[in-house]
Amino acid sequence: MPRVWGGRSLETLLGRKLPGPGPWGESWEVSDRPTEQSVVSSGEWAGNSLHDLWAMRREEIFGGNLKSERFPLLMKILDSRDHLSIQVHPPTQIASLLGGSPKTEMWYIARALPGSKLYVGLKEGVTRGQFEQAIRSGSVETMVHSVEPRAGQSIFVPSGRLHGIGAGMLIYEIQQNADTTYRVFDWNRVGLDGQARDLHVRESLASIDFTDYEPAMDQPEGQNLATCQHFKVDYVELQAGAEIGNPEPDRFSIITITSGTIRDNNGTIYSSGDFLLLPKGPVRVEAEKSTTLLQTTLPH
Repeated sequence: MPRVWGGRSLETLLGRKLPGPGPWGESWEVSDRPTEQSVVSSGEWAGNSLHDLWAMRREEIFGGNLKSERFPLLMKILDSRDHLSIQVHPPTQIASLLGGSPKTEMWYIARALPGSKLYVGLKEGVTRGQFEQAIRSGSVETMVHSVEPRAGQSIFVPSGRLHGIGAGMLIYEIQQNADTTYRVFDWNRVGLDGQARDLHVRESLASIDFTDYEPAMDQPEGQNLATCQHFKVDYVELQAGAEIGNPEPDRFSIITITSGTIRDNNGTIYSSGDFLLLPKGPVRVEAEKSTTLLQTTLPH
């Protein structure tokens, strides 16, 4: 996806062939959106779209008791050469009133250059009135809390949390399958078309949690990075020769390789930035060398 804030790290760090000069900000890796479809690249179902598998082979591949019309997750890689907008996703209780969809997500930081910042929540004590005045004066960044993450850290971003990604990061994002984003501040810049990008001030003010002060990067205990009603994400380290399969044989999982390499049963090698769908059952893949990965499942 071309984005005004994107760069070329998908090419330089992950070896992707990019469609043109860019800037390229997002790669939608696991997507069942009406106009953005993931297609299986290898294995038994190569050539099928994710929606085809979800619609026609759900029980066989993903497991039972999964009712949503589309695959419920959207998984991306984000390359922020510049700052993303300060934005918010609407919470469930008001999303439909605004004509949007709720979106809770989590970020895993794969790379963070020195001084790179995430913008999350409000500074302690900031009121809605002060925030509205900052919108009018173009100084919203003075109201927003920031943290400087390290590679390997993660943070949970529930619907309603004001947030933005600063320049200099490569991030794996796991989220609900939704694409409603309300921009409240875009650093007073123009888009790729030379025009100021649309802001959604009314919707943002209705969606922001004005009690969400100064959240920190998550401090997970054990391998679990995030668990909510929409997804469960674990961080797993494998030594060379170690195998990994689904945590529950009757449910699928998705592996995101963050370093190292994985070999499947057909001998195909996957490396950093690759996403593997492990269908339900006793399917296992093997680490070729020391490897780290995220493993995402759906909660019951």
